[in-house]
Amino acid sequence: MSSDSPSYDDQNIFARILRGEIPCNKVYEDDHTLVCMDIMARADGHTLVIPKAASRNLLDADPADLQHVIVIVQKIAKAAKAAFDADGVALWQFSEASAGQSVFHTHFHIVPRKEGVALRPPEQQMADQAVLTAHAEKLRAVLNAS
Repeated sequence: MSSDSPSYDDQNIFARILRGEIPCNKVYEDDHTLVCMDIMARADGHTLVIPKAASRNLLDADPADLQHVIVIVQKIAKAAKAAFDADGVALWQFSEASAGQSVFHTHFHIVPRKEGVALRPPEQQMADQAVLTAHAEKLRAVLNAS
């Protein structure tokens, strides 16, 4: 990270989720990543892959951490496409505020997409927890079957 870049804030919401201070609808976890449902889901099945290693975004993340994370991103993307009968999957990773990043801990969005179905507006309304729990269960079922 260059000296003019902001430092990592360990009080960001994803750091707090990783420490167990804030609950989430967990889909998958291993030594390097946590996967959970996005509470501001833009589409059914909108999932976040969060590396456990602290970094603000892709620009300062350790390449070794990213190698593991991208394998999990692919695994979850395949499961989300199947679980939500999607035509495709959008993958988003925002680095810095000018690019749309609002939580400054590296993370990847996986968004199942269906032809002709519009995305919900960003950061409009928190999803119903029962719906998120059901979506997490659908994803886990596909992951467990593969």
